[in-house]
Amino acid sequence: MTGDSSASSLIVGGAASSPRAPLPTLPPLALYIHIPWCVRKCPYCDFNSHTASPVLPEQEYVDALLADLDQDLYAVYGREISSIFFGGGTPSLFSAEALGRLLKGVEQRIPFAYDIEITLEANPGTFEQEKFVAYRKLGINRLSIGIQSFQQEKLKALGRIHNGDEAVRAAGMARQAGFDNFNLDLMHGLPDQSLDDALSDLRQAIELNPTHISWYQLTLEPNTVFWNQPPVLPEDDTLWDIQEAGQALLAEHGYAQYEVSAYAQSGRPARHNLNYWSFGDFIGIGAGAHGKLSHPDGRIVRTWKTRLPKDYLNPAKSFQAGEKALTNDEMPFEFLMNALRLTAGVESRLYPERTGLSLESLSEGRAAAEQSGLLRVEPSRLAATERGQLFLNDLLQQFLN
Repeated sequence: MTGDSSASSLIVGGAASSPRAPLPTLPPLALYIHIPWCVRKCPYCDFNSHTASPVLPEQEYVDALLADLDQDLYAVYGREISSIFFGGGTPSLFSAEALGRLLKGVEQRIPFAYDIEITLEANPGTFEQEKFVAYRKLGINRLSIGIQSFQQEKLKALGRIHNGDEAVRAAGMARQAGFDNFNLDLMHGLPDQSLDDALSDLRQAIELNPTHISWYQLTLEPNTVFWNQPPVLPEDDTLWDIQEAGQALLAEHGYAQYEVSAYAQSGRPARHNLNYWSFGDFIGIGAGAHGKLSHPDGRIVRTWKTRLPKDYLNPAKSFQAGEKALTNDEMPFEFLMNALRLTAGVESRLYPERTGLSLESLSEGRAAAEQSGLLRVEPSRLAATERGQLFLNDLLQQFLN
């Protein structure tokens, strides 16, 4: 949707939905930047990533990213950027010079919050000490390091290009480069993984003392090598034992679970992800990037960008591949599928503030979810019970019209 819409009659797909109030305030604004190249695509990965050529088109891609951002500036509405996340792919394949030019160009267009969080995804196999010192000097103040496992046979099964020693060294190199805030990405439920294997990985990660650990189960996704050639994964009983024992181990060492697969030391949850899960706004630039943009008149629009790098870099093609304005009927599910992933949920007032719809419009689904024991009976918050976190899809079904 490119034209203006009346706040009292939102037109979507040719049909008018019921009135939606103008938003009293716009949510915080973040920026997601997608860099789609990897040294090698992993067999489990369903992200928009592509094997890198020997020479990356850094200059051309940065130029395209800034031009892409220019087309989304209309939706900033005077806000500053609270966080930036470089995802991929492997963003650390790009030079500090290229990322510095990009960050400078972004800041010339949109002001940065004084305490902005800027995260860069990186893999141990691409770590170079000089590079990360330079990244830190650019103002990048958080790393997310894709470890997945410290065990060589598991890394080989996952198609990873680093080894366990490199994974251990990565955390030390990050700290030496000046990063006092970094995440380790770790998987469980790996091919032929035992409970002891999984806990050994977690203990090694905890020993490295990251501020944040993303710990999530390997799932087989369509359009991946693993989907077409599935490996032998642990039985359900083993997966459950791993989940329970791992959560207890993380809690014992001061990593509080604040989202389904996110654990952080006190005061160190990922602000970028918290904004996403609490239905904040984010501009998405880069090949295949997604965005979510709110407008003062009540429109909330999801956007997605051209997926293939060669098309994204083609001046004859549009950066934006599509957009969709959310209808009132879609809003409860869209809001809650994110908010209820947070273990503490969100304050109830956030729903009308972020959607323009009344809290009362959730009453029927809320009552059913509370009665089924999936949603906490807590008027001031929207939060899943422990059972609701385990059966999140069942919980969300209560809010589908």
